[in-house]
Amino acid sequence: MDIQRWRAHPLVRSALAELADYRPILATALAVQRIPAPTFDEGERTAFVLERFRALGLQDVTCDDLNNVYGRRPGPVGSPALIVSAHIDTVFPRETDLTVRYEGDRVYGPGLGDNSTGVAALIHLAQTLQRHDLPHQRDIWFVANVGEEGLGDLCGIKAALARLHKQSGQVIVLEGCDFGTLHHQAIGVRRYRIEATSPGGHSWANFGVPSAIHALVRLAAQIAVLPVPRTPRTTFNIGVIEGGTSVNTIAEHASMLLDMRSVDARALQHLIAQVDRLVATAAAETETIQFKTIVVGDRPSGAIQREHPLVQMAVSAYHAVGATVSYQHSSTDANIPLSQGIPAICIGLTEGGNAHRQDEYIVPAKLGRGLQALLLMTLAASS
Repeated sequence: MDIQRWRAHPLVRSALAELADYRPILATALAVQRIPAPTFDEGERTAFVLERFRALGLQDVTCDDLNNVYGRRPGPVGSPALIVSAHIDTVFPRETDLTVRYEGDRVYGPGLGDNSTGVAALIHLAQTLQRHDLPHQRDIWFVANVGEEGLGDLCGIKAALARLHKQSGQVIVLEGCDFGTLHHQAIGVRRYRIEATSPGGHSWANFGVPSAIHALVRLAAQIAVLPVPRTPRTTFNIGVIEGGTSVNTIAEHASMLLDMRSVDARALQHLIAQVDRLVATAAAETETIQFKTIVVGDRPSGAIQREHPLVQMAVSAYHAVGATVSYQHSSTDANIPLSQGIPAICIGLTEGGNAHRQDEYIVPAKLGRGLQALLLMTLAASS
């Protein structure tokens, strides 16, 4: 059944009218946002979602060893199922002040858009399907997963798809912001921790002994001027450098975190090879300094075409609620199903900005339309 026919369905019309009121969705997003959930420490937020899934009467509600939460709404056909997911982790440490503030048409709060709003949408989507007893043919799995941010390396969605792989048909990944945006092409990402070690010593008595920090920053300077193509877009970033003991100690250890990404797998491999050669050259220049490269992130690339039925369903659903559609390359939980040949998209639910900053915000007035579009996509994709 296409989007317009779903819009005309009497039960769906009632559900869409209810979703037009964004205030209950915002209330849930704020409840989620108040719960600290740094990557690898999502347990409290897991418990919140688990309780909500159980209260909704979903089937097979459980959590796994990683703290992913699962719930199923069965359809008469069953598999291949639709998976709708939202990541519950944030980039903010547990001690972050999570106070929210209202300013004009915006609500500000760390992690509110990325991804408390996505988690709230997941809950309200399931609630709407249950409350209005909306029909769909295939099972719908609701997955609130961990490990999307930072060094989580998409571990949550990897585990979820390993668990549900035999049942998986299509995947819709939810992010709070970028209303009207469709991500159907996944950027490949490789992340390195590059470590340098030295005998070290006293800055005066042992002057001349090579410093791990000196060696590492020389390597970083070489990486920083590597040429990368604009097309296909390829980027790199040294996000963290740390090490040393004190200002008057020749550093025994230093490390840096390097992020490399590209829309093209070959371009990414070329960049990785260049970095590997620089590390090997630096290691060969002296026996005193030891270098070690550790892969701390590997997000595979993948894509479906704009003409794919799942993308076209999403476009039609966005248009049905008056959204302007844009297409973006991205690195999200959708990387994993796309890399495995499972059709997947990542969608945005409202307008917002300043992600990963203390002054992150959303424009909640768009939330109702975002949920309406999500409901139409879900019904079409599970039929």
